[in-house]
Amino acid sequence: MQPLFLQGPSVTLRTILLVIVSIVVMVADHRWHALETVRSAIESYVVYPIRYTINLPSRFVEWGDESLSSHQELLDGNRKLQEQQLRAQVSLQKLSVLEKENDRLRKMLSAQPKVGELVLVAEILAIDLDPYKQQVILNKGRNKDVYIGQPIIDAWGVMGQVVHMGSFSSTALLISDPSHAIPVQVSRSGLRSTAFGTGNSQLLELRYIPHNADIEIGDVITTSGLGGRFPPNYPVGRIISVERAAGESFATVLAEPVAHLDRSREVLLVWHKLQVKDVEMTNSSSAVIEGKGK
Repeated sequence: MQPLFLQGPSVTLRTILLVIVSIVVMVADHRWHALETVRSAIESYVVYPIRYTINLPSRFVEWGDESLSSHQELLDGNRKLQEQQLRAQVSLQKLSVLEKENDRLRKMLSAQPKVGELVLVAEILAIDLDPYKQQVILNKGRNKDVYIGQPIIDAWGVMGQVVHMGSFSSTALLISDPSHAIPVQVSRSGLRSTAFGTGNSQLLELRYIPHNADIEIGDVITTSGLGGRFPPNYPVGRIISVERAAGESFATVLAEPVAHLDRSREVLLVWHKLQVKDVEMTNSSSAVIEGKGK
């Protein structure tokens, strides 16, 4: 008599097969990034809509708070904005004078005038809750010409760089992440070094600094431009500790990031010279192709 239910492979055999398949898939993804397209598609069309939907209640709450603001609060806010605008106009006038003076000095030195970077405002959608990572998720992706390695800054200084990109969002690694390093220089002395993340959003470490190096507490460190990833002269941090221990080959130097890594809600994506040219060439090529199609 034939049994009603056919007996398939044992549970142990199925488990072993699933483990082997999982290991093969993980190794293939790690070595050849075989699942990058699938991951990007899931990020763009599944995770991003869910994340956006989760953020909708907070957006509605913020909209309700703004709508219920009293008339007097609005008047006070308007007056403060007018005062800030006046101060900003005065600052712009000073910057205009300094810019003209700088241009004259560059002409005297036969120097090439610098071209300003292209920037785009992005909003931080979420932060990575992994205690061993310092990452944030932005609401700009491939649809806005974001690229891997693109610097991000806030109103105070450098925050990090883009490490993963989807169609409508991207993930940025902060300068405080233990795996991140950024070439810097001391503004006062010109000393070049590399600032490493420590896992603490309030601390960076400058390694391999000789004991006789010209560096002091309070010195400001900026991007050096070496490596071509970060534009030069953007603020990175301020030296808060210099220890020259006897018997050690190098000094222990710690810096505090000037960017508000754990407080900023909006950031700027930066395209410097080469990337601006690439974006312009891409846009021009797209326009030509569209013209031919018509």
